[in-house]
Amino acid sequence: MTAAPILRSAALQKALGQLLQPAPRPPAGATFATTLANTRTDTPTRPKTSSAKSNLTLSGVSSSPPSNGAVPFQSLIVAAAAKYGLDPALLAGVVKQESNFNPNAKSGSGAKGLTQLMDATARRLGVTDPFDPAQSLDGGARFLSGLMKQFHGDQSLALAAYNAGPGAVQKFGGIPPYQETQRYVPKVLGFAAQFSRSWASSSATPAITS
Repeated sequence: MTAAPILRSAALQKALGQLLQPAPRPPAGATFATTLANTRTDTPTRPKTSSAKSNLTLSGVSSSPPSNGAVPFQSLIVAAAAKYGLDPALLAGVVKQESNFNPNAKSGSGAKGLTQLMDATARRLGVTDPFDPAQSLDGGARFLSGLMKQFHGDQSLALAAYNAGPGAVQKFGGIPPYQETQRYVPKVLGFAAQFSRSWASSSATPAITS
């Protein structure tokens, strides 16, 4: 295992631990916006290296959604997205980029399942079997939802944090200048737009949450 995957794993695990900690009670008179503005996550920055999730083990997975607008595990994706207040097309875009909808995908660094969770991260999210589609989607959706809240609903920043860690996004004040992350964000947003259009024009349209 190279140093880059280890660093990324540690960064995400630390960030996740902070995201899952009970939020402190705000002082009297504090607004929700003020509480969000005061939230910070100190995460080591990620070096400019190759993907920590490279060498995925993929098999028998289509590279594009079926013509009827459905995607693999769509009902589970919609359910997980609804549970955590996410756009299901965005969550589907993350799954497409992370694992290409292969529940048995595993990276060289040990990230596993549909949402490519590291073991320690999966445990913190309550995922006991990262290869179980329902558990992986629930964990990934919970993590992404926490990042969306941390970055005030900015999808690009939340996706950058999913890939590179919240600390890197905070350090650079936006999407970090890492080649992988620079490519990751528009790819996921592109997939999300594709799924949204496909669902909107078919009978497979899921409920969109805000």
